Amino acid sequence: MSRPFDLPEVLAVFPLPGALLLPRGRLPLHIFEPRYLAMIDDALKTPHRLIGMIQPREVPGGRETGREGGGRRLHAIGCAGRISQFSETEDGRYMISLAGISRFRLVDEVSGFTPYRRVQVDWAPFARDRGAAESDAQFRRKPFLEMLRRYFEAAGLSADWSGLSEAEDEVLINSLSMLCPFAPEDKQALLEAPSLETRRETLVTLMEFALRVGDGEERMQ
Repeated sequence: MSRPFDLPEVLAVFPLPGALLLPRGRLPLHIFEPRYLAMIDDALKTPHRLIGMIQPREVPGGRETGREGGGRRLHAIGCAGRISQFSETEDGRYMISLAGISRFRLVDEVSGFTPYRRVQVDWAPFARDRGAAESDAQFRRKPFLEMLRRYFEAAGLSADWSGLSEAEDEVLINSLSMLCPFAPEDKQALLEAPSLETRRETLVTLMEFALRVGDGEERMQ
């Protein structure tokens, strides 16, 4: 899956707000809506077994048109994942795991008869995603983990701190970007970061902001 010509020009997409997949990351999904069950069935019949995770754009005034963003405009950039694990429950739901392959730029939406949305995509801007794992030469792990511990305590989150201390730069930064409970637009900013260093800087900014907001709320009470 590393060569551009292995990647399809048209991709089925799952527009799910707040769900972030990054290259070489893993995203578990619980699929139960009929149109997305059909999407998984169709993807499993293809050689690549890819679906695209993409976020719907925010609706002015905060009005929603469905949890999965059906009919809403989509962000320009998403990330494709290969169905790497798959199981079916007794009542017909799917539990899948996506392995992040590459980001893509949305070119146009494709009309057709499928119940799910499909888009024409451009992979060329993200050839780097299909190479080796990135490193972050400016990463200072100790102060980062100290701030992360404060953020997790404030958010009421638990962590395997020994595992975090030993994780490779990309695994650590991308896993936190995917798992931390940031707003959808913040998740999009993490997705669109042009490098691992930029993503780490964005992640730090978001955690620092959350800590400042939390401190302000405590002082007001």
